[in-house]
Amino acid sequence: MAYSMSLNSIYNNYLTTYAPKASGRYDAHKKSELRGVYNSIVKLNKETPLSIIDSSIDSQSYAVNMKENARELRNTIASLGGLDEEDLLNKKTAFSSSSDTVDVKYIGDGFEEGSEDFKIFVEKLATSQINRGNPLRDEPVSLSPGTYSFDVSINNMNYEFQFNINEGETNRELQDKLSRLINNSNVGLKSFVDKTPEGSVFTLETTLTGIEDDRQLLFEISDDNTSKSAGAVNYLGLDKVSQLPDNAKFYLNDEPHVSYTNHFTVAKTYELTLNKAQEYEDEPITIGLKPDTDSMSENVAKFAMGYNRFIQSTQEFLESQPKTGYLLNEMTRISNVYGRDLRNVGISFDEKGYMVVDDEKLSENISSTDALESFSGVRKFTNSVLNQANQVTLNPMNYVKKTIVAYKNPGKEFMTPYITSQYSGMMFNGYC
Repeated sequence: MAYSMSLNSIYNNYLTTYAPKASGRYDAHKKSELRGVYNSIVKLNKETPLSIIDSSIDSQSYAVNMKENARELRNTIASLGGLDEEDLLNKKTAFSSSSDTVDVKYIGDGFEEGSEDFKIFVEKLATSQINRGNPLRDEPVSLSPGTYSFDVSINNMNYEFQFNINEGETNRELQDKLSRLINNSNVGLKSFVDKTPEGSVFTLETTLTGIEDDRQLLFEISDDNTSKSAGAVNYLGLDKVSQLPDNAKFYLNDEPHVSYTNHFTVAKTYELTLNKAQEYEDEPITIGLKPDTDSMSENVAKFAMGYNRFIQSTQEFLESQPKTGYLLNEMTRISNVYGRDLRNVGISFDEKGYMVVDDEKLSENISSTDALESFSGVRKFTNSVLNQANQVTLNPMNYVKKTIVAYKNPGKEFMTPYITSQYSGMMFNGYC
């Protein structure tokens, strides 16, 4: 049977329903990494016995959740230094002497030119364009019932919005209707209705900030030459500009700079977010890298949070999916293997399997002269957790209820696409 829905849209249906996760920079892969995934699939197909899986809705949602939760754990580990064992938990951490004014994130791959400390002074934030309309009381609309329209010029594109004014419709109902219309259009504008003592005010704001030198406005609204009835722009005050767009202005080590947005990178090493402008007499803000000891401490804390999220999300399926216990047992086994090394640096596990970090003991070990040797066990443990997460991502069906049909002939295994196609195939069952 022919069908028009792609695998991607089907997957997104399950993803947004059961386990909404955003894609990030660590979801992109090199050719060598994809080749490694392919080789792993080939090996998996050759050695795994054939089975009939439970294709119920619960099992389908469970498999999607397991895969996405494992992917999130993998990405958490990757974000803390990389996926090679010697790089695990080695990510450097940036600091800002005033994070309320300028927030910073380190995005470099190592200590490179341009990653040393620098000063920033924020003179002005980048602003969006805001149009605030006329305050209107919650009374019937004064315009005659009928079909109205207005034109919006934004980002070198022109759009026409059409809407109806019905008999007895109030100003607030009209404003709310237009707000939904614009918010659902995705043209680069967002709108909302404010309640003031004088009445409700319809407000429009651009999703972008900043402005080019030869322009004054990011968008313009008019109904002078629109296709339907005019008058709504003047009545609602849609063309009244209350805030002009402007660029961010700041100084890096006393050198002036301009940015269209309040979010930008410096030397491909720091990701800055400007939160507020400074007063003239304020001191410049220092941006730099924390000492390796502080960075390691933060990395371990973030890894513990990611690990505990994965354990918690897995435990939620214990009653409905009994084979989930196998995965939890595997995670417990890994933690037991490296238990002594982990306890020596202040990492332990409670009765539920959650990672517990003794910050004081961790800091003492990080600051010791043999810190590198002390944390080798932590990196080995992290690498084992990463390998387990990769296995779950590769074959989440391993933990779904199933009945084995036939084992492969030992020594004469052959590749079959059946094993890994179970995951994607179950999503098509309701569409074909």
